[in-house]
Amino acid sequence: MKTKKTTKKELIIMPSERIVSKILLIRNKKVMIDRDLAKLYKVETKQLKRAVRRNITRFPNDFMFQLNKRETEILRSQIGASSWGGTRYSLMVFTEQGVAMLSSVLNSERAIRVNIQIIRTFAKLRELLTTNKNLKQKIESIEKKYDKQLKLIFEAMRELLTEEERPKKEISFKYKKQKK
Repeated sequence: MKTKKTTKKELIIMPSERIVSKILLIRNKKVMIDRDLAKLYKVETKQLKRAVRRNITRFPNDFMFQLNKRETEILRSQIGASSWGGTRYSLMVFTEQGVAMLSSVLNSERAIRVNIQIIRTFAKLRELLTTNKNLKQKIESIEKKYDKQLKLIFEAMRELLTEEERPKKEISFKYKKQKK
């Protein structure tokens, strides 16, 4: 029995920038909207929602939640109404764990490959955020260190400028007039 060897090129379906552009921050969670995921999986949004509803026990609130009217309106205004059409149903949004669960619900090879890419993208984002936090902490510690040193320098300069003036000895030359 031969197994097909997949190359790295076959695994990459789309650039990660395309996935990153679809990740939004809603309720302080990084999520993806049902219609964007449906486009990535190349299925209809109603097909994706139907599969989720059939398996709703796999999607607790920290995996998937529905947007309320206000959140949907805000999202529409940010993204642009023309691309939304006439959405009558509330939007489902999926966290990283919810996206991972979708691969078990949408049983297709494409869904599995897309999910692998999405999960990797979420992981890269997490790594970038961690790196940025570390960098921010280093910069703040350097600022504190140099703030102390600069404070000492400025204090020394202030002392030099405010030092009491001492009477200075006059230095001068006296010329004697010569007799002719």
